[in-house]
Amino acid sequence: MKKMILAVTVALLSAPTFASECPSVLKFVKRKLNSQETVNLCSEYQGKTLLIVNTASYCGFTPQFEGLEAMYEKYKDKNFAVLGFPSHDFNQEAKDEGKTAELCELTYGVKFPMFEPIAVKGDDADPLYRMLSEATGEEPSWNFNKYLVDKDGNIVKHYGSRVKPTDETLVEDIERSLAM
Repeated sequence: MKKMILAVTVALLSAPTFASECPSVLKFVKRKLNSQETVNLCSEYQGKTLLIVNTASYCGFTPQFEGLEAMYEKYKDKNFAVLGFPSHDFNQEAKDEGKTAELCELTYGVKFPMFEPIAVKGDDADPLYRMLSEATGEEPSWNFNKYLVDKDGNIVKHYGSRVKPTDETLVEDIERSLAM
């Protein structure tokens, strides 16, 4: 019996790790928008291709919610998710999370995950956004900046506000990441 236990222990210790360590970009727990419920990004999104977006309710780019939702619906069954983070850094987000949630859900039909409002630039930037900015060399200069993260947790690319969810390059990059 002791030999069997020793053999199993040695096999487990020398075997390759099947559950890889959580990528740094996902080592965060975030609160869902207008909720007390939190989400461990690692356990929920590890192994998925992600598009992380800083959003705002009262911005000229706010209609991008429709395209982001369409993208989420199209690819969500292929291990893809859009993660939305409202930000008031550009003075275009409601101070009331309930109003933000209402606009997202009722006006734009958003079903992709939306999280607590955070700072996305400067010294007060949330650690997630600091990491995204450092990896790409691009800090959000306005609302609806997008960061593509591959299924291995590598921060692949930054897309500015003017890049719509239907942009050919963005769609190709997402499809390429999903095919890997």
